[in-house]
Amino acid sequence: MVYKKRIDDRGFEETRKIEAKVGVIPRADGSAYFKIGDTWAYAAVYGPRNLYPRFLQNPKKGILRCNYNMMPFSGSGERVRPGGSRRSKEISLVTEKALIPVLNLDEYPNSVVDVFIEFPQTNAGSRCAGICAASMALADAGLEMKDLVAAISVGRVDDKLLVDLDYAEEAYEDVPVADIPVAVLPNSDKISLLQMDGEISKDELKKLLELAKKTCKDIYEIQKKALKAKYVKEKVE
Repeated sequence: MVYKKRIDDRGFEETRKIEAKVGVIPRADGSAYFKIGDTWAYAAVYGPRNLYPRFLQNPKKGILRCNYNMMPFSGSGERVRPGGSRRSKEISLVTEKALIPVLNLDEYPNSVVDVFIEFPQTNAGSRCAGICAASMALADAGLEMKDLVAAISVGRVDDKLLVDLDYAEEAYEDVPVADIPVAVLPNSDKISLLQMDGEISKDELKKLLELAKKTCKDIYEIQKKALKAKYVKEKVE
């Protein structure tokens, strides 16, 4: 079987439809919603607040904790088992690593900023959607940030280089498939997350990273628009 066109008729460099909004969870210090296709991510930020137990505290600066959680019936494949898993812990950790470069936590010694990311529905690209939502939620919480973080998956199905793979493409059979989640700091073009599942050539990787950076700049504009929309609305009210 040869992959000649995308299953949902998108262009090879086209993302699924994106929606973004901030201030969606009233009792959180900051919150955001990021939807790409059928993958929905909600992020809520609480803090900075004192960290307990005390032995976990850093007297020089605050720390960031992320919690990634897929609801039991959110997956496109098999039912997701409730509670923590090795996968959720791994994605929580890489989400922290992707966000830390833009945060200034020096003013919050012995404190913690908690980010909870929940997925009521997913169809691939969840870690990237979660990073996009978390970045917006941190900005909504008023934390000092050098930049936002935008993220997208790129990859290869057969000989085609694609942006924003969905579940059907990740699971495509009988041809080589590679999936590469990438997080970018749009103003500096620095990469804060790069993972890969599958095999790909060096030249293909270079091309895909350029596609990821270009797409993340477009996502960045959507993130900024969502943040501005909230504060324009508040001024009007």
